[in-house]
Amino acid sequence: MVVYEESVKKAVIKGLLPKDVFKRFNNVFIALDTTHDLSLFDIKKLKSSEERTYYRVRKGKYRAIFYIEDNNYFVISIAKREEVYDKWE
Repeated sequence: MVVYEESVKKAVIKGLLPKDVFKRFNNVFIALDTTHDLSLFDIKKLKSSEERTYYRVRKGKYRAIFYIEDNNYFVISIAKREEVYDKWE
């Protein structure tokens, strides 16, 4: 299952995140949820904490930050490259 943070949903509703970009990332996460194969896309492991490991997926100028828990994908941020890491940290 793919779960989006409220901030991601609000960005789409307010038009801060283009709907076509959201659809591309949604298709990525649906494919990941179906196959559980992280090698299908440009995904890199980011910072790890005791609780969870974060990942980044890239699509053009945009990045999505997410983590995996119990085979569910939790998307915490989708934004342009220069903005996504500032929002996340």
